[in-house]
Amino acid sequence: MKVLMSGGGTAGHINPAIAIADTIRKAYPDAEILFVGTPGGMEAKLVPQAGFDYVSMPVAGFQRKLTLNNIKRNFEAVGHLVLSGKRSARIISDFQPDIAIGTGGYVCGPVLRKAAKMGIPVLVHESNAFPGMTVKMLAHHCDCVMLAVEDARKRISAETEFVVTGNPVRAEVLEYDRARARRELGVDDRPLIVSFGGSLGARTINESMLDLLVRSANDGRYQHIHGYGRYGSFILDELKSRGVDLKSCPHLDVREYISDMPRVMAAADLVICRSGAMALSEIQALGKAAILIPSPNVAENHQYYNALAMVNRGAAQMIVEKDITPELLMKKVDRLAGNKKKLAKMSENARNMAILDSRERILKVVCDTLRKHGRL
Repeated sequence: MKVLMSGGGTAGHINPAIAIADTIRKAYPDAEILFVGTPGGMEAKLVPQAGFDYVSMPVAGFQRKLTLNNIKRNFEAVGHLVLSGKRSARIISDFQPDIAIGTGGYVCGPVLRKAAKMGIPVLVHESNAFPGMTVKMLAHHCDCVMLAVEDARKRISAETEFVVTGNPVRAEVLEYDRARARRELGVDDRPLIVSFGGSLGARTINESMLDLLVRSANDGRYQHIHGYGRYGSFILDELKSRGVDLKSCPHLDVREYISDMPRVMAAADLVICRSGAMALSEIQALGKAAILIPSPNVAENHQYYNALAMVNRGAAQMIVEKDITPELLMKKVDRLAGNKKKLAKMSENARNMAILDSRERILKVVCDTLRKHGRL
Protein backbone atom coordinates (compact mmCIF):
# COMPACT_ATOMS: atom_id res chain seq x y z
CA MET A 1 0.00 0.00 0.00
CA LYS A 2 1.27 3.46 -0.96
CA VAL A 3 -0.25 6.48 0.77
CA LEU A 4 0.32 10.09 -0.22
CA MET A 5 -0.35 12.48 2.68
CA SER A 6 -0.68 16.24 2.34
CA GLY A 7 -1.44 18.94 4.87
CA GLY A 8 0.46 21.73 6.50
CA GLY A 9 0.92 25.30 7.55
CA THR A 10 -0.38 24.91 11.09
CA ALA A 11 -0.30 22.25 13.79
CA GLY A 12 -4.06 21.86 13.28
CA HIS A 13 -3.37 20.44 9.82
CA ILE A 14 -0.09 18.65 10.53
CA ASN A 15 -0.88 16.74 13.73
CA PRO A 16 -4.00 15.01 12.34
CA ALA A 17 -2.04 14.08 9.21
CA ILE A 18 0.75 12.53 11.26
CA ALA A 19 -1.79 10.72 13.46
CA ILE A 20 -3.56 9.29 10.41
CA ALA A 21 -0.27 8.19 8.87
CA ASP A 22 0.79 6.61 12.16
CA THR A 23 -2.52 4.72 12.36
CA ILE A 24 -2.04 3.35 8.84
CA ARG A 25 1.58 2.39 9.56
CA LYS A 26 0.61 0.46 12.69
CA ALA A 27 -2.13 -1.43 10.86
CA TYR A 28 0.00 -2.00 7.75
CA PRO A 29 3.71 -1.97 8.72
CA ASP A 30 4.78 -2.44 5.09
CA ALA A 31 2.83 0.61 3.87
CA GLU A 32 4.86 3.27 2.08
CA ILE A 33 3.83 6.74 3.20
CA LEU A 34 5.01 9.99 1.61
CA PHE A 35 4.15 13.47 2.89
CA VAL A 36 3.95 16.54 0.67
CA GLY A 37 4.35 19.90 2.40
CA THR A 38 5.87 23.33 1.96
CA PRO A 39 9.61 24.01 2.34
CA GLY A 40 9.24 26.50 5.18
CA GLY A 41 6.20 25.10 6.97
CA MET A 42 6.15 23.41 10.37
CA GLU A 43 5.57 20.12 8.56
CA ALA A 44 9.09 20.22 7.11
CA LYS A 45 10.38 19.62 10.64
CA LEU A 46 7.57 17.70 12.33
CA VAL A 47 6.96 15.06 9.65
CA PRO A 48 10.57 13.78 9.41
CA GLN A 49 10.72 13.81 13.21
CA ALA A 50 7.73 11.46 13.19
CA GLY A 51 9.66 9.09 10.93
CA PHE A 52 7.93 9.66 7.60
CA ASP A 53 9.38 10.44 4.16
CA TYR A 54 8.85 14.03 3.12
CA VAL A 55 8.99 16.02 -0.09
CA SER A 56 8.43 19.76 -0.30
CA MET A 57 6.54 21.81 -2.86
CA PRO A 58 6.40 25.63 -2.82
CA VAL A 59 2.84 26.87 -2.36
CA ALA A 60 1.57 30.09 -0.77
CA GLY A 61 -1.77 31.61 0.11
CA PHE A 62 -3.03 34.94 -1.15
CA GLN A 63 -2.91 37.96 1.14
CA ARG A 64 -6.18 39.87 1.34
CA LYS A 65 -4.79 43.06 2.85
CA LEU A 66 -3.15 44.96 0.01
CA THR A 67 0.21 46.36 1.03
CA LEU A 68 3.31 46.63 -1.13
CA ASN A 69 4.80 43.61 0.59
CA ASN A 70 1.60 41.60 0.26
CA ILE A 71 1.26 42.49 -3.43
CA LYS A 72 4.74 41.06 -3.96
CA ARG A 73 3.80 37.94 -1.99
CA ASN A 74 0.65 37.53 -4.08
CA PHE A 75 2.70 37.63 -7.30
CA GLU A 76 4.90 34.87 -5.84
CA ALA A 77 1.77 32.92 -4.87
CA VAL A 78 0.48 33.15 -8.46
CA GLY A 79 3.80 31.80 -9.73
CA HIS A 80 3.65 28.85 -7.35
CA LEU A 81 0.02 28.21 -8.29
CA VAL A 82 0.83 28.11 -12.00
CA LEU A 83 3.57 25.55 -11.42
CA SER A 84 1.74 23.54 -8.72
CA GLY A 85 -0.06 21.29 -11.19
CA LYS A 86 3.14 20.10 -12.91
CA ARG A 87 4.95 19.76 -9.60
CA SER A 88 2.11 17.73 -8.11
CA ALA A 89 1.90 15.51 -11.19
CA ARG A 90 5.63 14.79 -11.00
CA ILE A 91 5.44 13.80 -7.32
CA ILE A 92 2.40 11.59 -7.93
CA SER A 93 3.90 9.95 -11.02
CA ASP A 94 7.14 9.18 -9.21
CA PHE A 95 5.45 7.78 -6.08
CA GLN A 96 2.44 6.05 -7.69
CA PRO A 97 0.17 6.18 -4.61
CA ASP A 98 -2.84 3.94 -4.06
CA ILE A 99 -4.63 6.71 -2.17
CA ALA A 100 -4.13 10.39 -1.36
CA ILE A 101 -5.23 11.87 1.97
CA GLY A 102 -5.30 15.54 2.89
CA THR A 103 -5.90 17.45 6.11
CA GLY A 104 -6.02 21.02 4.82
CA GLY A 105 -3.59 23.86 4.22
CA TYR A 106 -2.51 25.53 0.98
CA VAL A 107 -0.31 22.67 -0.21
CA CYS A 108 -3.14 20.19 0.13
CA GLY A 109 -5.28 21.75 -2.63
CA PRO A 110 -3.16 21.34 -5.77
CA VAL A 111 -1.77 17.96 -4.69
CA LEU A 112 -5.14 16.33 -4.08
CA ARG A 113 -6.84 17.95 -7.07
CA LYS A 114 -4.12 16.58 -9.33
CA ALA A 115 -4.35 13.16 -7.66
CA ALA A 116 -8.09 13.04 -8.35
CA LYS A 117 -7.53 14.01 -12.02
CA MET A 118 -4.96 11.22 -12.29
CA GLY A 119 -7.48 8.65 -11.03
CA ILE A 120 -6.14 8.32 -7.48
CA PRO A 121 -8.78 7.86 -4.72
CA VAL A 122 -8.82 10.97 -2.52
CA LEU A 123 -9.90 11.45 1.11
CA VAL A 124 -9.98 14.65 3.15
CA HIS A 125 -10.08 15.07 6.92
CA GLU A 126 -11.47 18.29 8.43
CA SER A 127 -10.53 18.83 12.08
CA ASN A 128 -12.57 22.00 12.68
CA ALA A 129 -16.27 22.76 13.06
CA PHE A 130 -15.94 25.33 10.27
CA PRO A 131 -14.26 23.74 7.22
CA GLY A 132 -11.41 25.65 5.63
CA MET A 133 -11.47 26.89 2.05
CA THR A 134 -9.13 24.14 0.86
CA VAL A 135 -11.36 21.39 2.26
CA LYS A 136 -14.48 23.00 0.78
CA MET A 137 -12.89 23.07 -2.67
CA LEU A 138 -11.57 19.52 -2.39
CA ALA A 139 -14.95 18.18 -1.30
CA HIS A 140 -15.97 18.09 -4.98
CA HIS A 141 -12.97 15.97 -5.94
CA CYS A 142 -12.77 13.40 -3.15
CA ASP A 143 -14.41 10.08 -2.35
CA CYS A 144 -15.28 11.11 1.19
CA VAL A 145 -14.78 13.94 3.68
CA MET A 146 -14.01 12.80 7.22
CA LEU A 147 -15.39 15.30 9.73
CA ALA A 148 -14.31 15.85 13.32
CA VAL A 149 -17.72 17.18 14.36
CA GLU A 150 -21.21 16.92 12.93
CA ASP A 151 -21.54 20.73 12.94
CA ALA A 152 -19.19 20.93 9.95
CA ARG A 153 -21.61 18.99 7.74
CA LYS A 154 -23.87 21.96 7.02
CA ARG A 155 -20.89 23.98 5.80
CA ILE A 156 -19.80 21.72 2.94
CA SER A 157 -21.50 20.78 -0.32
CA ALA A 158 -24.74 18.86 0.15
CA GLU A 159 -23.64 16.29 -2.47
CA THR A 160 -20.46 15.43 -0.60
CA GLU A 161 -20.18 12.00 0.97
CA PHE A 162 -19.05 12.35 4.57
CA VAL A 163 -18.34 10.35 7.71
CA VAL A 164 -17.99 11.76 11.23
CA THR A 165 -14.73 10.30 12.50
CA GLY A 166 -13.63 12.80 15.14
CA ASN A 167 -10.04 13.92 15.54
CA PRO A 168 -7.40 11.28 16.31
CA VAL A 169 -6.43 11.87 19.96
CA ARG A 170 -2.94 11.06 21.18
CA ALA A 171 -2.82 7.65 22.88
CA GLU A 172 -1.05 9.06 25.93
CA VAL A 173 -4.01 11.39 26.57
CA LEU A 174 -6.24 8.38 27.15
CA GLU A 175 -3.77 6.65 29.46
CA TYR A 176 -4.15 9.03 32.41
CA ASP A 177 -6.98 9.17 34.92
CA ARG A 178 -7.61 12.10 37.25
CA ALA A 179 -6.53 10.41 40.50
CA ARG A 180 -3.22 9.16 39.12
CA ALA A 181 -2.43 12.50 37.46
CA ARG A 182 -3.14 14.51 40.61
CA ARG A 183 -1.09 12.11 42.69
CA GLU A 184 1.92 12.41 40.38
CA LEU A 185 1.64 16.20 40.33
CA GLY A 186 1.25 16.47 44.09
CA VAL A 187 -2.14 18.17 43.75
CA ASP A 188 -4.45 18.36 46.78
CA ASP A 189 -8.25 18.66 46.97
CA ARG A 190 -8.43 22.33 45.97
CA PRO A 191 -9.65 23.07 42.42
CA LEU A 192 -6.86 22.85 39.85
CA ILE A 193 -6.99 25.37 37.03
CA VAL A 194 -4.93 24.70 33.90
CA SER A 195 -4.44 27.55 31.43
CA PHE A 196 -2.35 28.05 28.32
CA GLY A 197 -2.34 29.90 25.02
CA GLY A 198 -0.26 27.60 22.85
CA SER A 199 3.47 27.08 22.40
CA LEU A 200 4.07 30.71 21.37
CA GLY A 201 1.75 32.10 24.00
CA ALA A 202 -1.32 34.32 23.68
CA ARG A 203 -0.74 37.81 25.07
CA THR A 204 -4.42 38.38 25.81
CA ILE A 205 -4.65 35.20 27.87
CA ASN A 206 -1.40 35.95 29.71
CA GLU A 207 -2.45 39.50 30.59
CA SER A 208 -5.93 38.40 31.66
CA MET A 209 -4.52 35.64 33.85
CA LEU A 210 -2.31 37.93 35.94
CA ASP A 211 -4.94 39.11 38.44
CA LEU A 212 -6.11 35.56 39.05
CA LEU A 213 -2.56 34.33 39.63
CA VAL A 214 -1.81 37.21 42.01
CA ARG A 215 -4.96 36.57 44.01
CA SER A 216 -4.26 32.83 44.17
CA ALA A 217 -0.75 33.56 45.38
CA ASN A 218 -2.24 35.57 48.24
CA ASP A 219 -5.28 33.50 49.25
CA GLY A 220 -4.40 30.00 48.01
CA ARG A 221 -7.96 29.46 46.80
CA TYR A 222 -6.91 27.58 43.67
CA GLN A 223 -4.04 25.49 42.46
CA HIS A 224 -2.97 26.72 39.05
CA ILE A 225 -0.72 25.51 36.24
CA HIS A 226 -0.20 28.16 33.56
CA GLY A 227 1.81 27.86 30.35
CA TYR A 228 2.77 31.32 29.11
CA GLY A 229 4.49 30.33 25.84
CA ARG A 230 7.65 31.47 24.11
CA TYR A 231 6.65 35.13 23.93
CA GLY A 232 4.93 35.37 27.30
CA SER A 233 7.89 35.53 29.68
CA PHE A 234 6.89 39.09 30.62
CA ILE A 235 4.37 37.49 32.96
CA LEU A 236 7.20 36.43 35.30
CA ASP A 237 8.44 40.00 35.72
CA GLU A 238 4.90 41.27 36.13
CA LEU A 239 4.15 38.74 38.88
CA LYS A 240 7.37 39.66 40.64
CA SER A 241 6.54 43.39 40.44
CA ARG A 242 3.21 42.60 42.12
CA GLY A 243 4.95 40.91 45.01
CA VAL A 244 4.48 37.29 43.93
CA ASP A 245 7.38 34.97 44.74
CA LEU A 246 6.57 31.80 42.84
CA LYS A 247 9.13 29.81 44.83
CA SER A 248 7.05 30.38 47.96
CA CYS A 249 3.80 29.43 46.18
CA PRO A 250 3.92 25.66 45.60
CA HIS A 251 0.29 25.70 44.50
CA LEU A 252 1.23 27.88 41.50
CA ASP A 253 3.17 26.41 38.59
CA VAL A 254 3.93 29.05 35.95
CA ARG A 255 6.10 27.77 33.11
CA GLU A 256 6.85 28.46 29.47
CA TYR A 257 5.55 25.19 28.12
CA ILE A 258 3.41 22.40 29.59
CA SER A 259 5.42 19.48 28.25
CA ASP A 260 3.42 16.88 30.20
CA MET A 261 0.05 18.08 28.91
CA PRO A 262 -1.74 14.67 29.04
CA ARG A 263 -1.02 14.38 32.76
CA VAL A 264 -1.72 18.04 33.56
CA MET A 265 -4.98 18.06 31.59
CA ALA A 266 -6.14 14.84 33.26
CA ALA A 267 -5.58 16.39 36.67
CA ALA A 268 -7.44 19.63 35.88
CA ASP A 269 -10.84 20.68 37.18
CA LEU A 270 -11.10 23.61 34.78
CA VAL A 271 -9.18 24.32 31.57
CA ILE A 272 -8.74 27.80 30.09
CA CYS A 273 -7.36 27.92 26.55
CA ARG A 274 -7.80 28.71 22.88
CA SER A 275 -10.17 26.52 20.87
CA GLY A 276 -7.96 24.77 18.37
CA ALA A 277 -9.49 21.55 17.11
CA MET A 278 -6.96 19.12 18.60
CA ALA A 279 -6.95 20.77 22.04
CA LEU A 280 -10.74 20.56 22.19
CA SER A 281 -10.70 16.90 21.15
CA GLU A 282 -8.38 16.17 24.07
CA ILE A 283 -10.55 18.20 26.46
CA GLN A 284 -13.55 16.15 25.33
CA ALA A 285 -11.68 12.84 25.60
CA LEU A 286 -10.74 13.64 29.20
CA GLY A 287 -14.12 15.14 30.04
CA LYS A 288 -12.97 18.57 31.22
CA ALA A 289 -14.99 21.73 31.82
CA ALA A 290 -13.49 24.64 29.93
CA ILE A 291 -13.48 28.38 29.43
CA LEU A 292 -12.57 28.93 25.78
CA ILE A 293 -11.04 32.09 24.34
CA PRO A 294 -11.00 31.62 20.54
CA SER A 295 -8.17 33.18 18.61
CA PRO A 296 -9.55 35.80 16.21
CA ASN A 297 -6.42 35.51 14.05
CA VAL A 298 -7.32 32.29 12.23
CA ALA A 299 -8.85 31.53 8.85
CA GLU A 300 -12.62 32.07 8.70
CA ASN A 301 -12.72 32.51 12.48
CA HIS A 302 -12.89 28.72 12.79
CA GLN A 303 -11.87 28.67 16.47
CA TYR A 304 -15.05 30.55 17.34
CA TYR A 305 -17.13 27.82 15.70
CA ASN A 306 -15.08 25.10 17.42
CA ALA A 307 -15.85 26.72 20.77
CA LEU A 308 -19.49 27.26 19.84
CA ALA A 309 -19.96 23.53 19.24
CA MET A 310 -18.99 22.88 22.87
CA VAL A 311 -20.91 25.85 24.28
CA ASN A 312 -24.10 24.73 22.52
CA ARG A 313 -23.78 21.34 24.20
CA GLY A 314 -23.19 22.73 27.68
CA ALA A 315 -19.57 21.54 27.74
CA ALA A 316 -17.82 24.92 27.87
CA GLN A 317 -18.18 28.65 28.30
CA MET A 318 -16.70 31.12 25.85
CA ILE A 319 -15.20 34.60 26.11
CA VAL A 320 -14.66 36.38 22.80
CA GLU A 321 -11.22 37.99 22.87
CA LYS A 322 -12.48 41.54 22.30
CA ASP A 323 -14.63 41.20 25.43
CA ILE A 324 -12.13 39.66 27.79
CA THR A 325 -10.96 41.51 30.90
CA PRO A 326 -9.15 40.20 34.00
CA GLU A 327 -12.32 40.91 36.00
CA LEU A 328 -14.60 39.00 33.65
CA LEU A 329 -12.26 36.03 33.53
CA MET A 330 -11.93 35.89 37.31
CA LYS A 331 -15.70 36.10 37.72
CA LYS A 332 -16.25 33.18 35.34
CA VAL A 333 -13.53 31.11 37.03
CA ASP A 334 -15.04 31.71 40.48
CA ARG A 335 -18.54 30.82 39.32
CA LEU A 336 -17.36 27.54 37.82
CA ALA A 337 -14.53 26.42 40.10
CA GLY A 338 -16.69 27.05 43.14
CA ASN A 339 -19.59 24.99 41.79
CA LYS A 340 -18.73 21.28 41.80
CA LYS A 341 -22.14 20.32 40.44
CA LYS A 342 -21.77 22.66 37.47
CA LEU A 343 -18.22 21.45 36.79
CA ALA A 344 -19.38 17.84 36.88
CA LYS A 345 -22.20 18.49 34.41
CA MET A 346 -19.92 20.35 31.99
CA SER A 347 -17.38 17.55 32.27
CA GLU A 348 -20.05 14.98 31.48
CA ASN A 349 -21.24 16.98 28.48
CA ALA A 350 -17.67 17.31 27.19
CA ARG A 351 -17.11 13.59 27.55
CA ASN A 352 -20.33 12.89 25.65
CA MET A 353 -18.88 14.81 22.69
CA ALA A 354 -15.72 12.72 22.60
CA ILE A 355 -15.07 10.24 19.80
CA LEU A 356 -12.53 7.90 21.34
CA ASP A 357 -12.29 5.48 18.42
CA SER A 358 -11.41 8.14 15.85
CA ARG A 359 -8.32 6.29 14.62
CA GLU A 360 -10.34 3.14 14.02
CA ARG A 361 -13.04 5.07 12.16
CA ILE A 362 -10.49 6.82 9.94
CA LEU A 363 -8.69 3.56 9.18
CA LYS A 364 -12.01 1.96 8.19
CA VAL A 365 -12.74 4.80 5.75
CA VAL A 366 -9.26 4.44 4.24
CA CYS A 367 -9.56 0.68 3.84
CA ASP A 368 -13.14 0.84 2.51
CA THR A 369 -12.06 3.41 -0.09
CA LEU A 370 -9.10 1.31 -1.18
CA ARG A 371 -11.29 -1.79 -1.50
CA LYS A 372 -13.90 0.17 -3.45
CA HIS A 373 -11.22 1.02 -6.02
CA GLY A 374 -9.66 -2.44 -6.00
CA ARG A 375 -6.45 -1.21 -4.40
CA LEU A 376 -6.47 -3.33 -1.24
